[in-house]
Amino acid sequence: MAERNERRGRRNDRDETPEFADRLVAINRVSKTVKGGKRFGFAALVVVGDQRGRVGFGKGKAKEVPEAIRKATEQAKRQLIRVPLKEGRTLHHDILGRHGAGKVVMRTAPEGTGIIAGGPMRAVFEMLGIKDVVSKSTGSQNPYNMIRATLDGLRKESSPRQIAARRGKKVADILSKRDEAPAAEAATEEA
Repeated sequence: MAERNERRGRRNDRDETPEFADRLVAINRVSKTVKGGKRFGFAALVVVGDQRGRVGFGKGKAKEVPEAIRKATEQAKRQLIRVPLKEGRTLHHDILGRHGAGKVVMRTAPEGTGIIAGGPMRAVFEMLGIKDVVSKSTGSQNPYNMIRATLDGLRKESSPRQIAARRGKKVADILSKRDEAPAAEAATEEA
């Protein structure tokens, strides 16, 4: 039994790879009034990513700030999602994400645009490794809802390779149709 626990411990050590970067998005202090006065607790919201297409978020609560951040980071590492990136720097297509009253719009951007986004969304994009994106959040400005809405939209992101596999076609067939459409319109205007 002890040998099995040691093996399990070693495997968990391998999972704790230092390749992940994390960003503290929000920290909230809450108090509970008791007979002797007030007891304070802290809630932390953390975004974790490898800056190469994987990102996740977590929240943790504890009596001390470092412990809340540690719990949030561990939860975030367990909830990572993979997002396909175009050229490793931007999104493949425009996306709308929602969670509760929070709505976010994320648009692909040309090279050199940078990250145009608000606080919690910016943290997600930086941890994901996106270099160029234009985004706007409407509705709820609560950081929890904004991050959830952003991740909801990012889950909908699909690459040309995924779409081709779903349709049973080649990637070239899907991409060439998009490129031929402007050429066909130009030919009709000339005639």
